[in-house]
Amino acid sequence: MALPHNVWAFVFGIMGNIISFVVFLAPVPTFVRICKKKSTEGFQSLPYLSALFSALLWIYYAMQKDGSGLLLITINAVGCFIETIYIVLFITYANKKTRISTLKVLGLLNFLGFAAIVLVCEMLTKGSTREKVLGGICVGFSVIVFAAPLSIMRVVIRTRSVEFMPFSLSLFLTLSAVTWLFYGLAIKDFYVALPNVLGAFLGAVQMILYIIFKYYKTPVAEKTEKSKTVTDHSIDMTKLTSVMPTPVSDTAVHPPPAIHDVPESQIQETKVKNQNMASLKDQNNKDLENQNQFK
Repeated sequence: MALPHNVWAFVFGIMGNIISFVVFLAPVPTFVRICKKKSTEGFQSLPYLSALFSALLWIYYAMQKDGSGLLLITINAVGCFIETIYIVLFITYANKKTRISTLKVLGLLNFLGFAAIVLVCEMLTKGSTREKVLGGICVGFSVIVFAAPLSIMRVVIRTRSVEFMPFSLSLFLTLSAVTWLFYGLAIKDFYVALPNVLGAFLGAVQMILYIIFKYYKTPVAEKTEKSKTVTDHSIDMTKLTSVMPTPVSDTAVHPPPAIHDVPESQIQETKVKNQNMASLKDQNNKDLENQNQFK
């Protein structure tokens, strides 16, 4: 026997609260690491700032519904509290540049932005119109929240490392999106269901990227390792040849005369002198022979 739609909504709402609570706690290991190292390293504050703003919006949207938004209020109120703690810790351990940029976004988005939305909706809209306007705003910003991890995904693809994209967070984001999708369908709320379609898709993409870059080596990485191995062998051969003695050649022991250093004119002069000496020697020999004959 099929359960009424409100019962299904209650079931998926409770499941959504539980899973979303786990999602809010997923960054705890990240912040334990940040606190131990006293540095935010390569982590970014945008996901936490976006999640806080989204939770504020959904609380305000759920307050416009007649009693059917209670489960949305409970989990998003818890989310506001947890995300605030994360942001405080991030600002505490961030470097000066990151701290300033985080405070700017926090002030512009979470304070001025939210205050402006509340002020406009309260002054310019009423009843169902306000609910539709807020629903549209929530859908738009939920898309931004789900797209916020795209910056981390870009880092993963560029660095080929999943160090700054925890798998647990991607997994529970996907489960949360699927659960709230069914909750939105159960209560026939288009504004709740629609953004979670994108959330489920992006969560699945994150998990696929994690598996690719965590457990499989890309051709670029293998090529890098091979080139590194060849370089190491080249270094070893260089070291080996520098240690081995070089063979001693005859030219090293008995260097040839440096004829190429003697000018050409000097060589010709030497040849002429040798010829003159030879002719004088021949002339003397002839004179001796003649003297012997006369004797």
